[in-house]
Amino acid sequence: MAQQEAALSEQEWQGLEEAHQQRADELTAEHRARAARGEKHPVWDFLFTYYSYKPAQLRRWHPGAGVQLQQAPERLGWRWYRAGSDEASAVPDADAFATEKPELAGLIERMLRRTASRPGQFGCFGLHEWAMVYRADEHRHPVPLRLGRSGTDAVVESHDLRCTHFDAFRFFTPAAAPRNRSALDRSSQQLFEQPGCLHAGMDLYKWAMKLGPLVPGDLVLDSFELARDIRLLDMQAAPYDLAAWGVAPVRIETADGKAEYVRRQRSFAERGAVLRTRLLSAWLGQDAGSHSPQGAQTAPAAASSSRSVSTRSAAS
Repeated sequence: MAQQEAALSEQEWQGLEEAHQQRADELTAEHRARAARGEKHPVWDFLFTYYSYKPAQLRRWHPGAGVQLQQAPERLGWRWYRAGSDEASAVPDADAFATEKPELAGLIERMLRRTASRPGQFGCFGLHEWAMVYRADEHRHPVPLRLGRSGTDAVVESHDLRCTHFDAFRFFTPAAAPRNRSALDRSSQQLFEQPGCLHAGMDLYKWAMKLGPLVPGDLVLDSFELARDIRLLDMQAAPYDLAAWGVAPVRIETADGKAEYVRRQRSFAERGAVLRTRLLSAWLGQDAGSHSPQGAQTAPAAASSSRSVSTRSAAS
């Protein structure tokens, strides 16, 4: 039985689709204009290169799992859609996704639930970006360092590196990696991911996009907006001098800078907690657990829906 008993008339869903496309176009307008001019941006290009989803993909609207679109026969040829109550209707099918992509379905559910179940950690101060340039003559962004080479290294050496996100840790320089509290690897990623991490918050956009038509369009764009807002803080707190791009630094090497970073980090963690719950609810019809990243909560008991059962079985 589908977890949502919803149907949208042709007029309703086409109105939602049009509004989604307009919002997506507004969110990507500056990037598309820069791309047309062949301009690079050290902050915002990340949203379209690291996550590798093009503006056209962000623009595509879906209603979410189990929501029937009336008079939408063209969507029956789209991936992870099935026929609805009549031959002209179409419904995003979470069962089809779980059957075709069992490993991915299991990974996404585990990452969402396990991250939601842990307490947020707020003592990293964005030092992952500093660790990526520690004692290195070259770095990924062709922009100067705010404190210079020696000053940047001194900040790393005077702090405890506490990164919990493998996809940040894997870019640490060879000299920085041993300084981290934990040696991270891909196989243990699910053991360390926690909701205070900026990159765990940004990755909600990735999970939403990977779920495709199972996630409502407004939730995809909300996740993109969170990733965008987090990315700004990520680079404001980085060791780079981005004044030429109008980016004011958050000086995490100072007490005031640390306080600002943690305040904004906590706000992003709260937003991320809500989005995790919404993703699981839209996809599987279930709650992720607590909305708060402050205290660890036990993830919900084994799911009752057929979608979650098939996902868990595939992941076991």
